[in-house]
Amino acid sequence: MSKFRFSVGPWNVHEGEDAFGPAVRKSIPFEDKVKKFKEIGISAVQFHDDDAVPDMNNLSEDQIKSRAKDVKSLLDEYGLEAEFVAPRLWMDPHTSDGGFTSNSKEDRDFAFWRAQRSVDIARTLGCDRIVLWLAREGTLCQESKDPVVGMERLVAGIDSILNYDPTIRVLIEPKPNEPIDRSFCPTIGHVIALARLTAAPDRVGGLIESAHAILAGLDPAVEMGFALANKKLWGVHLNDQNGMRYDQDKSFGAENLRQAFNQVMVLKNHGYGHNGEYIGLDVKTMRTQKIEVCYKHIENSMAVFKLLEKKVETFDIAKRDKLIKARDYEALDYYTISHLLGVE
Repeated sequence: MSKFRFSVGPWNVHEGEDAFGPAVRKSIPFEDKVKKFKEIGISAVQFHDDDAVPDMNNLSEDQIKSRAKDVKSLLDEYGLEAEFVAPRLWMDPHTSDGGFTSNSKEDRDFAFWRAQRSVDIARTLGCDRIVLWLAREGTLCQESKDPVVGMERLVAGIDSILNYDPTIRVLIEPKPNEPIDRSFCPTIGHVIALARLTAAPDRVGGLIESAHAILAGLDPAVEMGFALANKKLWGVHLNDQNGMRYDQDKSFGAENLRQAFNQVMVLKNHGYGHNGEYIGLDVKTMRTQKIEVCYKHIENSMAVFKLLEKKVETFDIAKRDKLIKARDYEALDYYTISHLLGVE
């Protein structure tokens, strides 16, 4: 039985609208999603700030906390936790040119305010993690932002969170492109280096998404290993990606089973989860799915992860080590594939 705990966000069960077409399903009420998450074995819910508190820009700080308390009561009713809160700093008109790195001081101040409200929401929901997906923190026009100033502004934004709450932790989720093509923090290596510049490096870590690593031309398991070696892998978003296309958020293991196997192996073999980390899923329902089966991608991703756990547990380490000693990597390749296929 898997000892890992799983989390998912309400946006992972959506109406099917994308950049190329309209919605294809009706909206599902938040409470219905929470109830279903519990039924299928999810332990925690991931939140954007306005998932928990819609229309928060028009509310006072006390009103924001009050609305968040209602969400906490709902989570408690169904026995779920909140994994993190992520300020949505890429959807608001104030952040069209970035949040922390905007060329407008007024807009940067708004990003600071919004991030601090996310801390209020997180604390009310009972969690200590803020996730920063730095979606627009970069530039579409290279000459529009000095990259050194951009990094300094990123640090100032992160410090505004760290200084607001002395025990909150910040998890930066890197992505190399989309919605911008020049990110100031595109990979986990950049995240770890950026953490060192902040006011509290010990409270800044990373969250790796499989698809984002693939979009950077990197292997997710290697990126996870790099973060684990630096003790900075505090969250994961497992999914899959068909090459360096748009961000697809396919079900975990749907495109590259061996790549998925190695992600499970590095997480399992190096203690991920021992400090309360979740196996976060960031997978999207296909537009083809009817509403009555629009949770299948989550169930499938969890099932594949657990099946691959068993494959990790039954992987013949002695045989692997013997082949490594002989440098017979062709044989190791074949053994790995045959093991995944159930031949050996």
